[in-house]
Amino acid sequence: MHVAEPHFMRSLQAEASSVVPRSVPQAVPVPASKAVGASGAMHSTEKRRLRWYQQTLRRAGVLERVEGERGVWKLADAASKDLCKAQATTKLVAFSTDLGVAIWSKAESTFPSFDEPIALVVTSTPYPLRRPRAYGNPTEADFVDFICHAVEPIAKNLIPGASVILNIGLDIFEEGSPARSLYPERLTLALRDRLGLSLMDRIPWVNYSKPPGPTYWACVKRVQLSAAYEQVLWLTNDPMRVRSDNRRVLEPHTDRHLELMQSGGANRTAVYGDGAYRLRPNSFGKVTSGKIPRNVIERGHACSDTRAYRQHAKALGLPIHGAMQPTDIADFFIRLCTEPGELVVDLFAGTVKTGLAAERLGRRWLVTEMMLSYLRGAAEMFRGAPGFDLNPALECVGGMRS
Repeated sequence: MHVAEPHFMRSLQAEASSVVPRSVPQAVPVPASKAVGASGAMHSTEKRRLRWYQQTLRRAGVLERVEGERGVWKLADAASKDLCKAQATTKLVAFSTDLGVAIWSKAESTFPSFDEPIALVVTSTPYPLRRPRAYGNPTEADFVDFICHAVEPIAKNLIPGASVILNIGLDIFEEGSPARSLYPERLTLALRDRLGLSLMDRIPWVNYSKPPGPTYWACVKRVQLSAAYEQVLWLTNDPMRVRSDNRRVLEPHTDRHLELMQSGGANRTAVYGDGAYRLRPNSFGKVTSGKIPRNVIERGHACSDTRAYRQHAKALGLPIHGAMQPTDIADFFIRLCTEPGELVVDLFAGTVKTGLAAERLGRRWLVTEMMLSYLRGAAEMFRGAPGFDLNPALECVGGMRS
């Protein structure tokens, strides 16, 4: 599918480029000097602009001087080998397609100035772990404020009936205790009270391939059960106009149910639950397009996209993201909550699974991720997308050219 570059991409690319350039010119003709400032001193405005770009990238940890060489710069070791965390003012277009754009930036640096109507937010938040992952985590005490602060500028751009999908995990316990933390409940209440987001559902992502845990309380003390699910919050800014449609995610009927429908339905009468449920002749006799999914997602963490990302990251010498969910989860919610052409955003993009699912489904997308190395590895997953454009400054991230 080839579509014209959307307005939000043009505006964001312009804004991001005003902070950090799309590329770093190596050797360009420098125009004649011009009178600059009140003093009228003669300076090359182009040379000053390039110097400003270089220093901005240096402060962001992307560039460093080549020792012993005058005027020669290289990609910083941190950008080549480590995660390379975006600073507060960093906004760099990492890569884009005809449908979307990935920004190297903290969410709070990009979304406050963003004004495009948003149909859906899908993200997996950093969990409030006591031992932070390489990409960093808020503490449990800070978690509610952290998430509300990140979501607030996005919430103001949600169209009526838009949805917000947050995978917030679950396996956090009170310190020194097998009792679970109540941070999911506190966050749910805060999102309602502070941002006006109503709870549509709590959907468990059941993953039976999760490692046994919590290790101490389940495997050593034996007082807890081994965890197998994470909690996904589904919220909306207007439940009476929510734009989800379960007909977009219908599942195939079982062979047995197909036979029942095709035979005209039930041929008996029955009463269950003290009359709460009644089966009448011809019940289930109407042939339908599929069955409505239950509000439980059963998926393992194995995913062909994850395997491909790992291969790309390894080939580029990049660190691999330590907590990835399958693309299938984002795909499900995008189909449920949006129509083609609408805008989907992810504020904690990681390896850009939300963007990948949106791209395949013909939705526009915008993601922010503060770790440059994750974006560089994820970019390889979009190489076949129409209009794919990788920022030239990122070609060598990881130490190997693509």
